[in-house]
Formats: sequence, structure tokens, C-alpha cells
Amino acid sequence: MTTDAVPARAFHEAPRDCHACRLRQRTQAFTPVTDQELDFIQDYRCGVETVRAGGALIRERQTGARLYTLYSGWAFRYKTLSDGRRQILNFLLPGDLVGLQQEFSDTALHGVEAVTDCSFCAFDTDGLWSLFREHARLAYGVTWLAARGEGMVDDNLLTAGRRTAIERVAVLLVHLYRRLDRLGLAEGGTVEFPINQQHIADALGLSLVHTNKTLRRLADMGLHEISGGRLRLINPRALARIAEYYDAIPRPVPLL
Repeated sequence: MTTDAVPARAFHEAPRDCHACRLRQRTQAFTPVTDQELDFIQDYRCGVETVRAGGALIRERQTGARLYTLYSGWAFRYKTLSDGRRQILNFLLPGDLVGLQQEFSDTALHGVEAVTDCSFCAFDTDGLWSLFREHARLAYGVTWLAARGEGMVDDNLLTAGRRTAIERVAVLLVHLYRRLDRLGLAEGGTVEFPINQQHIADALGLSLVHTNKTLRRLADMGLHEISGGRLRLINPRALARIAEYYDAIPRPVPLL
């Protein structure tokens, strides 16, 4: 199945065979699995879906959605109000699990939109029972991912409730850079940064004008640079101090 089908592009479409997964082969960011577990994941996966930049993978209040792992590209989860105001809940990067919350609701509790052309591995939610019954390590991994997602929500609540505008922007820049670096996607001290100021404003609960002023202030302080769709942290320690963002050395995370 393809959602807003994407023609052949430079982005990496998820392979048909999980044994050829680039995420597992080319980065140490993910927990290794046994051949038996990988065979189960291959059997459990029900397809590959591609979404064009700006297209929807999941729409709010949609029924019958699946579980997904983002294989390639950038996306975000969001909720909207009746007047169109949008809150971006979090940005999705390769390896992120999407849609688990829908297992506990009749309809999708949030939407998922692609920032860039994206490729997703799709899983039927019915297979979760088999996963938990037959593969305890994989089941623990799904639980771990859910707990990590809750931790990110806690951090976002702290950001929205207590951090100043400059602290909010600083923590977002540092957090996204570190996630991309962990995936091996940093090149020459820069990472791809396809989100725009409206995305940042919607994620941080700031006005577009305030977001623009804050980004310029941090750039004028010599702390970061965004140019040509890429982000460079010129002084990551200073940015981390501004945000009071001190995460531990990242550990490998589960990948479904």
C-alpha cells in the first residue's frame, strides 16, 4: 500500500527484506536482534508505505491505522484545534515507532505528517499479541520505546510550561542534532534540517515572530547556524547550558 505515492527519489525506500535493513547494518544506534527475531519481524511486517513531503501517513480520528517504523525521512506527530491551530507533539526520525497509542483508542489520537519524502515499514496491530507471547525481548523493546516516548512528553511539558523562548529553541536544536548524530547522519559537523520556522513555532508553542527573533538571537550569539537546509551547532555546550539539557550517553534503542 502506498500513501500519496512517491516516485523514485534519492531517499531510501524500505527494503522488502528486513535482512537488508540499512538502519541495522550501517549504524550502531539500535539493539541487535537474533536471526529468529528478525525472521519474526519480517513475517510480522505487512508492507512498505511511502509518503510524499507534506502528505499524511495518519490523519486525526482515522480508524483502522497500523503500527509503523519510520525507515527514511522526517515526519512529525501533531494535534489540531477546531480553528486550525496545530501543536507538533514530536519530530520523527528514522527508527521511530509510530501509532502504538492507537491500540488503546477507537480512532487515531494524533496525525502524522511527512516533512520530507518518507518510507515506513507497516505492521498490523493484531500481530502485537504474537509478539508479546512469543518474543519477550522484542516485546520488552516495544515497552521500552513506549516508556521513552512518555519521557519525551515529560520533557516537552517542561519546555512548554517552564522554559523561556530562548531555552525552548536551544533544547530543540540540541535534541534534534544529538538524535541525528546518534543515527550516523551528521556530516562535517552538520545535519539535515528540513523543518522551517513554522514547524519550530508549532512544536514550541511560540509565535512565528518570536521564533524568528529567538533563532536570530542564538545565531548572533555564535551558537548555531542554519544554512542550505542543514544545521550546525557552533557551540553545543553553550546551547546545552542555556537549555539545561544534559542527557546521558545514548544507549542502543530497540528497532521494530
